[in-house]
Amino acid sequence: MAPHPIPGGLLIAIEGIDGAGKTTLAHTIRDELLRTGASVSLSKEPTTGTYGMQVRNSAASGRLTPDEELRLLLLDRREHVETLIGPALSRGEVVILDRYFPSNVAYQGAAGIDVDHLMTANAFAPRPDLLLLLDIEPSAGLARIRARGDKPNHFETADNLAQCREIFRALDLPHSVEVDASAPADRVAEVALGHVREAIARKTATTQSATL
Repeated sequence: MAPHPIPGGLLIAIEGIDGAGKTTLAHTIRDELLRTGASVSLSKEPTTGTYGMQVRNSAASGRLTPDEELRLLLLDRREHVETLIGPALSRGEVVILDRYFPSNVAYQGAAGIDVDHLMTANAFAPRPDLLLLLDIEPSAGLARIRARGDKPNHFETADNLAQCREIFRALDLPHSVEVDASAPADRVAEVALGHVREAIARKTATTQSATL
C-alpha cells in the first residue's frame, strides 16, 4: 500500500467526538500499513508529555479554563511536532495521529474561544495529508463510552459533544473526509483504508511530478 520511504512522509489525522472509534481505527490503519512494509509512527494528542498530561488529568479532576487548556495544548503540540511528528515525516514515515489540532479547535471552540483564533494559533502545526473525521451522534458516542465501562468525563457531556461535532463538521480543511462512524468497525476501517490508499497515491504522484 505504501512505498517506503514516502518523500516528505504522510500525515494522517483521525478526528471526531469522544466515542467515535478513533483509537480503534488508528490501530487498524497502523497494523494494515505495517503489513505492507511501511514505516509507521502512531501517536495521540494530548500526548503523555508534561503538558499533555495536565490536560488529560483535568478530564477527571475538573476542566481548566479554556485559555489554560489552549496554552497547555499548544505547548504540548509544539513539543510533539518538534520531537515526533516532524522527524518522522522527514524520514518518510506515515504518521498516524489519534486527535490533532482540529480537536483543539473543536473542544476549545465549544468552550467559547473564537475558532479563527484557534486556527491561527495552530498555524505552526503541519497540515494532514488526510484528515479522517469520524462522525457520530453524541448520544451514540456516550453509549459506547459507557459500554466499555468508562464514566464520561468533564469533556464528555451531550451538549459539549454536540457543539464539538458542529465545529468539526464546519472546518474547511484540505484532504478532509467524513466517515460514518455509526457503521460497524470493519466497515469504518474499509472506508478509511480506501481513503488512506488514495492519500498515499496522491502524495506519491505529487512528489514524483516534482522530481521530473
